[in-house]
Amino acid sequence: MKPNLKHLYGRSMTGGLELAETPTPTSPRSAARKTMLVSLAFVLAIVGALVGGYYFAMRPVTLKIAVGPANSDDVKVVQALTQAFVQSKGYVRLRPVQTDGATASAEALAENKVDLAIIRGDLDVPKNAQAVATLRKNVVVLWVPPAKGKKKGAKITKIAQLAGHRIGVVGRTTANVNLLKVILQQYGVDPAKVEIVQFPANEAAEAIRAQKADVYLAAGPVNSKITADAIAASTKDGGTPTFLAIDSADAIAQNHPVYEASEIPAGTYGGSPDRPDDEVKTISFAHHIVARKGLSETTVAALTRQLFAIRQQLVAEFPLAAKIETPDTDKDAVIPVHPGAAAFVDGEEKTFLDRYSDYIWWSLMALSAMGSIGAWFAGYLKKDERDNNSHLRERLLDMIAAARRSETVDELDQMQNEADGILRDTLRCFDHGAIEEGALTAFNIALDQFHSAVADRRALLLSLPQNLQRAGAQFRAAGNA
Repeated sequence: MKPNLKHLYGRSMTGGLELAETPTPTSPRSAARKTMLVSLAFVLAIVGALVGGYYFAMRPVTLKIAVGPANSDDVKVVQALTQAFVQSKGYVRLRPVQTDGATASAEALAENKVDLAIIRGDLDVPKNAQAVATLRKNVVVLWVPPAKGKKKGAKITKIAQLAGHRIGVVGRTTANVNLLKVILQQYGVDPAKVEIVQFPANEAAEAIRAQKADVYLAAGPVNSKITADAIAASTKDGGTPTFLAIDSADAIAQNHPVYEASEIPAGTYGGSPDRPDDEVKTISFAHHIVARKGLSETTVAALTRQLFAIRQQLVAEFPLAAKIETPDTDKDAVIPVHPGAAAFVDGEEKTFLDRYSDYIWWSLMALSAMGSIGAWFAGYLKKDERDNNSHLRERLLDMIAAARRSETVDELDQMQNEADGILRDTLRCFDHGAIEEGALTAFNIALDQFHSAVADRRALLLSLPQNLQRAGAQFRAAGNA
């Protein structure tokens, strides 16, 4: 039987007048409703936390990438990637930081001033660098311009013949000079016995026409315009250049893992006859996109995915984008691969739920445990209130027997006033959640019995003559004395 609050108030405590005849007082909010609202608020808080966490985890991330020098192919590729990432609204965005070259870019990454960098594989790689992708591979081109005028001397056809000659190196970077020394030492030529002349790439054609060296070295992509223009400048007045093959490329690669044996296809640099007229063996090295070791695995995986997703889109506008390759994921790779890039390459990239399911699960378990502990603690705090109400209910039961023995209407009125107080306390306990509906139902039964006992005894007393009531009261008073 469910508690009927109207029925609880239905009988007057002082004369039997039904309170239903007057405006019904507002019912207290039940504990069940409060529990439902609290639970709903709790669920909404969890949902809000999950949505907020998802937004926080998936908001765009901007990474600073060091690249240089100005106007280089690397800078152009990075600029193209930056624009493509913005247009595709990818998770990762790039912010280029221009440097003086690959060495400066590597230093910026080592000092944690940037998140990514474009570096040469044959330079000192920062300890905190991990590979994301191979941007491109450069080949080494060594050639001897055709003899002009009355120039004397034996024709150079092999690297071993370079002792005592001037070698012009295209580009100001010391990395190309170090590369030349590695090649010379492989062929037993003392670098101190050659004269090395360096000049900027934009001055290469003029220097070659001025015959500032006997042999020239350039390093760049197979289809490098700088190398092609330099070779064309050396043959402007006719003649065919002699390309020097690095036949010991395999040995150099074995001794220096940053280099690889490679070939320059016949006719790569055009001309008639073809330049070169046959395949030339050489060595190559890579330019890498590297990330600092502490960069998030999730972020690097997203970067790698975006990089290869838009690569084909850029080929038409920027052919160099076709040279981008996946990193070497072998454990003995020269530059260790970043775990995020390796996850993409190996097809093991984790989704949002894969990455955070454990956190979500444990968070829900923790919240559930906290809710249970909170409910137990709340119940513990209401223990005294619940026990007190239980005593009051027992008192109401005792009052039923007392009402049936009452000798005067005044005693009934006093008990009814006390029952009013018990009723108010019980409803307050129910509103606070200290007692459940079952306890309120039991109280309703006891209150009904009390009302019946009071009504029956009142009717009996009112039917007796007044002198008998007074005599009974005096008798009881004498007996108590």
